[in-house]
Order: sequence, then structure tokens, then C-alpha cells
Amino acid sequence: MDFFYSIVKSFTAGGAFMYPILFVGAIAIAITIERYITLARMSNRNQRTWSKVEPVLTTGDFDKVRELTSKDDSPIARVLSMGLALEGAVRRRDDVEKAMQESMIEIVPQLEKRTHYLATLANVATLLGLLGTVSGLIHAFAAVATVNPAEKANLLSASISEAMNCTAFGLITAVPILVVHAFLQSKTIRLNDGLEAAAIRFLNALAARQAARAQSRLEIVQKAQSAA
Repeated sequence: MDFFYSIVKSFTAGGAFMYPILFVGAIAIAITIERYITLARMSNRNQRTWSKVEPVLTTGDFDKVRELTSKDDSPIARVLSMGLALEGAVRRRDDVEKAMQESMIEIVPQLEKRTHYLATLANVATLLGLLGTVSGLIHAFAAVATVNPAEKANLLSASISEAMNCTAFGLITAVPILVVHAFLQSKTIRLNDGLEAAAIRFLNALAARQAARAQSRLEIVQKAQSAA
């Protein structure tokens, strides 16, 4: 309880700029919770989908893969569905790859949504702390200019101590926000890498299937020529 009271005392002594810093911290917490839940759900859905699709994709059964992804709204299913939509319509690997990249261009902003605000909020919290300190010092020097010289030292030290609380609170707010920003960015990068890996696996499986079909047609032609 003593620790809690000391925090409350320091907050109240920090001046008016403590409240904007608190507001910035509240916004950062809201964004962090929303982003973490969203990214965790996407990651879990991707893992479940990929665990079902990967064994089937390895066998080259694209019809089964299409069936598994048709009713799935996970990001990885959406990327694979775009490739599957062109699997029987085009023959060039580049065309399928470009279509899947277009799908990822739509998905990646959803993964990165609002995360970049955290870095801005951390900077704002730091600057608000410094601004509160400067404002406090200005008021402190203005106040001691009109008091008894014997009281100037005590009043000035007390005013500076209060002003420093604002800087401390700004840094205490900014540092965790930066750490959370880095964590969410790394989680987003892992999700993006997972999508790219799944797309490459799909393209490799498609290329292998096309090569097998071409080889099969070549063998049929060779047998027909031999028979003739």
C-alpha cells in the first residue's frame, strides 16, 4: 500500500501534464490488447489451417486443398485460395505467384494495423514528460522570484522535485510502450513470413504437379510414336 500511495503522491505532484501522459498510456494499452488478441487469433487459425493443408498439399491433391480452404477465413487460407483459383486456369508459375502476392498485399496491412501508433505514442509520452518538466521549472523560477530569499532554496528544490516527476512518469510510460511495439512487430513479421512460406510451398507443389503432367504427356507421345 505504501508503494501505491507513493505513486499517487508522485502523480499528483507532477502537475497538469501528468493527465495527458496518462491518457496516452491508456490509448497504448487499448491498442496493445486489441493487437495482441487479433494477432494471436490469426496465428492460431493459420496453424490449424496449415496443419490440415500441408499433408494434403504434399500429395498434390489440390481438389482436397481447395475443399479445406473454401470454408476457412484464416489469412493463410485466403492466400492459398487465390492460388487455387488460378491453378487450373493458367500454366505459368509467375501468374499464380503474382495473384498470391496481391492477396498478401491486402492481408499484410490488416496484420500491421495500428501497431505503428505505439511508437508514436511512446514519443508523445516522452515529449509530454519533458514539456511538463519545462513548464514546472518555469513556474518554479517565477514563484521564487517574489518570495523571501531565505525560502528560495527550499521552494526551488521542492518545485524542481515536482517537475522531475513529470519526466519520470513520461519515461515510465514510454519505455513499456516501445517494448510492446517491438514485440507486436516481431509477431507480425512471423505471421507474414508464415504466409510467404505457405505460398512458396504451394507454388513448389504446383510446379511439381505440372512437371509430372508434362512428363506423363511426353511418355504418352513417345509410346504413340513407338507404336506407329
